[in-house]
Amino acid sequence: MPPVTNTPDIPPRRPLTLRDVSEASGVSEMTVSRVLRNRGDVSDATRARVLEAAKRLGYVPNKIAGALASSRVNLVAVVIPSLSNQVFPEVMTGITSVLDDTPLQPVVGVTNYLPEREEAVLYEMLSWRPTGVIIAGLEHTEAAIAMLRGAGIPVVEVMDVDGAPVDSVVGISHRRAGRMMAQEILQAGYRRIGFMGTKMPLDHRARKRFEGFTDALAKAGVEIADRQFYSGGSGIAKGREMTEAMLNRTPDLDFIYYSNDMIGAGGLLHCMTHGIDVPGRIGLAGFNGMEIVDGFPLRLATMDSCRLEIGREAARIIAEHADAAGTPGAGAGERIELQPTLSLGDTLRRG
Repeated sequence: MPPVTNTPDIPPRRPLTLRDVSEASGVSEMTVSRVLRNRGDVSDATRARVLEAAKRLGYVPNKIAGALASSRVNLVAVVIPSLSNQVFPEVMTGITSVLDDTPLQPVVGVTNYLPEREEAVLYEMLSWRPTGVIIAGLEHTEAAIAMLRGAGIPVVEVMDVDGAPVDSVVGISHRRAGRMMAQEILQAGYRRIGFMGTKMPLDHRARKRFEGFTDALAKAGVEIADRQFYSGGSGIAKGREMTEAMLNRTPDLDFIYYSNDMIGAGGLLHCMTHGIDVPGRIGLAGFNGMEIVDGFPLRLATMDSCRLEIGREAARIIAEHADAAGTPGAGAGERIELQPTLSLGDTLRRG
């Protein structure tokens, strides 16, 4: 199915300048410059007032051009939560496949799923005046949102469309993905369902899938029979360990839905090792459509998260609007919702 594209009207934007911070803080531009460059004799009270105004506005100093706020470099800031999670290298592959045909080069910053780390990474990257920003997710701190809005460059938030973007957004609806999987599981006749996934305060996309999943179950009068959340990286060994614990705790489960394919593969390995009939005795499903689990004797039911296409579409938006960076109306304002593909594999019986 082709992507759904919508380009709403957005107000013109321009890059913030020293004058904006000066007016917001009530001090001269020279004083603002001294504070932001940490030079000269400025009182603590004045310094605090300037820094508070700069943070509230989202102003980021220009490291490459001093007072020449319109200068840009041919860099695209790409801010992602992790490089160990195999989802994001595929997004990067999609980005570079498009940018390779342009003068633009991606520069990656990693946040480790920490909002304060994302804020710091974004501040540093914007200080080099990139041509655009590609950033994972729609949930950011107020300061990060202010910086993105005040940068005067195209911004593309990726992976998720369930929320209000700063500028453009490319991704899938994770709530819809969770509902789709729940409906398929229910149609196949499973009713004693467990869920296993990451701790969700910081993994917003996993949380939204879980919300969509449980909402669809509730509409059918089914409640989650067991659930388990973990912190740290996702791996096959962790999936094996947690699946064994969950089945020991709730032995009458007939299905486990995993928040990603890696722990799902671990669950499948546990069942195969212990002679548990999949998908007859118990069904299993993951998420992301990772190729790494294709080598198992049974193919894990999963859903493709459109990673390559997300990267390509995000890079296309940046490349097409690169010339507008630093001018009013630099944003593109596109909304592209991609449609994931559900694969039943061998671990979810046909309804």
